[in-house]
Amino acid sequence: MNRQIRRLALGLMLCYVVLFAQLNNVQVFGAERLRDNPDNNREIVANYSRPRGTISTADGVVVARSVEVDTDLLRQREYPEGELFAQVSGFYSFHFGATGVEDSYDEELAGETSDLELRNLSDLFVERDRSGSVVLSIRSDVQQVARDALGEREGSVVALDVETGEVLALWSYPSYDPNLVSAPDLEEAAAARDLYLLDERDPMLGRAYQQRYFPGSTFKIVTSVAGLESGLVTTDSPSYDAVASWTPPLTTRPISNNGDVCGGTLFEILRVSCNSAFAEMGSLTLGPQVLLEGAESVGFNSAPPIDLPVPAVSVFPESFGDALETPGSDTVDPDQPGTIFEDTPSLALSSIGGFDVRASPLHMALITAGIANNGRLPEPHVVREIRDADGALVRTIEPEVWLSGMSPATAATMREAMIGVVESGTGTGARIPGYVVGGKTGTARVTNDPPQSHAWMVAFAGPPGETPQVAVAVVVLAQPGATETGGGRVAAPIARAVLERALQPAPVPEAVDPNAPDGEVPADGTGDDAGAAPQASTAGRRR
Repeated sequence: MNRQIRRLALGLMLCYVVLFAQLNNVQVFGAERLRDNPDNNREIVANYSRPRGTISTADGVVVARSVEVDTDLLRQREYPEGELFAQVSGFYSFHFGATGVEDSYDEELAGETSDLELRNLSDLFVERDRSGSVVLSIRSDVQQVARDALGEREGSVVALDVETGEVLALWSYPSYDPNLVSAPDLEEAAAARDLYLLDERDPMLGRAYQQRYFPGSTFKIVTSVAGLESGLVTTDSPSYDAVASWTPPLTTRPISNNGDVCGGTLFEILRVSCNSAFAEMGSLTLGPQVLLEGAESVGFNSAPPIDLPVPAVSVFPESFGDALETPGSDTVDPDQPGTIFEDTPSLALSSIGGFDVRASPLHMALITAGIANNGRLPEPHVVREIRDADGALVRTIEPEVWLSGMSPATAATMREAMIGVVESGTGTGARIPGYVVGGKTGTARVTNDPPQSHAWMVAFAGPPGETPQVAVAVVVLAQPGATETGGGRVAAPIARAVLERALQPAPVPEAVDPNAPDGEVPADGTGDDAGAAPQASTAGRRR
């Protein structure tokens, strides 16, 4: 009898051991597999029911917050400013996932990073809200001016702090309302999403950093940088012939100056945006390898390291065929200036931002910031800091250099040349009284019949005698039937308006009380924790 009892006890113990082992296998080793199983609705519901931090601008405007709802999800994401910040914040949807900052800072907002999960020892024993709040570098006033200045014309505006890489404005038209896509009702959310996806203008695409266009004559600053860095171009030489057009080797199609006659040395040809001179500079003075190296030194063919998902890669062609002839030589030397390549005509067009050259507005703003910042292109970022649920600072996004794209001497020369463009060249529409402004216009032809062009302006600005503080890039896409298409007339006034606002002191941020329902701002504009208020942007202040 005792033997039978012992056998039974041993059998039961073995069952418990097997059960315990399987339980650990499921809960520990299989946890990730279960979480990632698309059929596991419990984990998805739990994720969307947890507290999630706010997203706010540098001056305290709430961009995204969670509100309680009477559904299985318990909470729903709300975007008080609608479309104004949609392409920065993105959306957070139970049905369609997350985009924008909601995606790239998902762990911080959910409180799943190590510095948010365990703030002090008491967190081991006390349940608390571990969500983190994200403070953007975006200034609501600069963003609003960008929106108003662009109006209902398709295009994008980017504004950057040239030193820190903080993005002060990132706007594209058309935009979309993230409230509709993140609605808890599947039919309602799907209908809104389908409507946006069927719109040929693609309003859910962040054009400012996720789309690339012909840069047109704004690319001439890249050609200039390549020439100066190589030593093949100086402020005094070469001096290009004053002509109405120039025909590259191996083609009969001339590159026109649109009815004007122009030529001369670097400052003059950049000031008036001389197509013939820059086409000759890129194709014969520099050649494909020097121009490619110059373009890649300022970030072409590389993704800009912005803290938003899937930034577009600006592209410059990597080959223009084999070298065919070196004039004045019995041998063919591909490194010799003046050497003709199989596709020299396309190289000439590439030198002025045509052919297969494409650039995002963000990237052109970064190149402009690099020129303003002594040759250093900053890493762009839309987030300034992370705070915990009580408003205490957890982490600050520190400035980093993305590329040392050119020497300080080249940057200084380019600043002087670009200031000339705004003072007396094609960019006079960007002048701001009391400030030094430098820039480059661009008119990128996209169709010939009927003729339609993208209008560009890149610019930097700051107080006299100081390092420029803000850089902008503006592109207004080709508008059917538009009577004005030039960058100087269409894009320059937009750049001026954005620069003018960004150079002013930022609005004093309102502190958000993290304990107020739905992230509301207290009536007196103060919070329980004075440290919870994000700091205003340094752009627009004398440094």
